[in-house]
Amino acid sequence: MKHLIIGIGEYDATNTAETVLKTFALGSCVAVIVLHPPTRTIGMAHVAFPESKADPVRCKELPGYFVDTAIPVLMERMNDVSGNTRAKSYKIKLAGGARVMDPNGLFNIGNRNVLAVKKSLWKYGLGPVAEDVGGAISRTVAVHVNTGKIIISSPGRENWNI
Repeated sequence: MKHLIIGIGEYDATNTAETVLKTFALGSCVAVIVLHPPTRTIGMAHVAFPESKADPVRCKELPGYFVDTAIPVLMERMNDVSGNTRAKSYKIKLAGGARVMDPNGLFNIGNRNVLAVKKSLWKYGLGPVAEDVGGAISRTVAVHVNTGKIIISSPGRENWNI
């Protein structure tokens, strides 16, 4: 089994059998997972902040770092890998967006990220069909290309699926 690791600000898509897309330690960050079941293509972005205007230099280096630039490049990558250009045939799932470093919700980065992702997806006529967001836990997400199964783990908890 091959692992395709998606780091902070990174994104990718694959339909290579026996591959697992994986991202680690989602706190306020959000994993945007795009599935195209007919071609068994899976895409993922690990976004850290809602808007690229906060850091235009980083935006050019890592477009997956910000929601407003990550969603368009992830959708383009999904189209390239799947051969599909009908965005409405994609299924979206989300994980992350917690208050790990902000227990009092002072900055609300996690919540702002989740809302920005949903707003950006609406431009494509999409919304999440499932999500595991919020709370105060860190999440690691693994998506199996062969099955589309999404496994979430967090220290001290049993694994769960969305």
